[in-house]
Amino acid sequence: MTDQLLSGPGFEPASGGAARQLIVFLHGRGANGDDLIGLAPILAEQFPDAAFLSPDAPLRLEGFPSGLQWFDSSNRDPEHMAAGVRAAAPALDAFLDHHLNRLGLGDQDLAIFGFSQGCRMALHVGLRRAQAPAAILGFSGSLAAPGSLAAEITSRPPVLLVHGDADEIVPYASLAEAEAALRAVDVRVTAVTRPGLGHGIDNEGLGHAMAQLKGVFGASSA
Repeated sequence: MTDQLLSGPGFEPASGGAARQLIVFLHGRGANGDDLIGLAPILAEQFPDAAFLSPDAPLRLEGFPSGLQWFDSSNRDPEHMAAGVRAAAPALDAFLDHHLNRLGLGDQDLAIFGFSQGCRMALHVGLRRAQAPAAILGFSGSLAAPGSLAAEITSRPPVLLVHGDADEIVPYASLAEAEAALRAVDVRVTAVTRPGLGHGIDNEGLGHAMAQLKGVFGASSA
């Protein structure tokens, strides 16, 4: 894993002023930071004082010219994938620390929005920060190493989990498994099933994310 700071596209506060919140998107396997940054203008309508960042994952994915991954998931063994998440975590932590410091913000001003592999990263890192982020928003993902969470958890931000019951990539059963593991360590979880949705994010799921963010950041000041 590289020591170089992660980079990727960003979106400045729509208000034109200083950032009061930071929302970080973590893309899925085979994508890159451009994949989710398109959500920033949509969320900015409700959160005009938020800055948005969407870092590129650090590993190339063979066969995908612009595709990246947070960890190698070609081996689906849970221990192998959990080790990959752990290896990627320090780079993401450093990225979050750097940009929170740059913007003069704290973890209470941070929301982490992860899709698929990015959901795994968001849950792993967000629950192990020294200070709790404002929220974790996880779409179409799963929880890495649930058995070790009780011994490792250091923060308990509210968590939103959204998963389509027709997901062809990450089993829909991952939603209930993650919800149960998080509730077992006293994390507040909102779990949302999207009927008929495959591996993706739909408008209703995004609406749930908006509601969660309003709950922690407040209503639009626009």
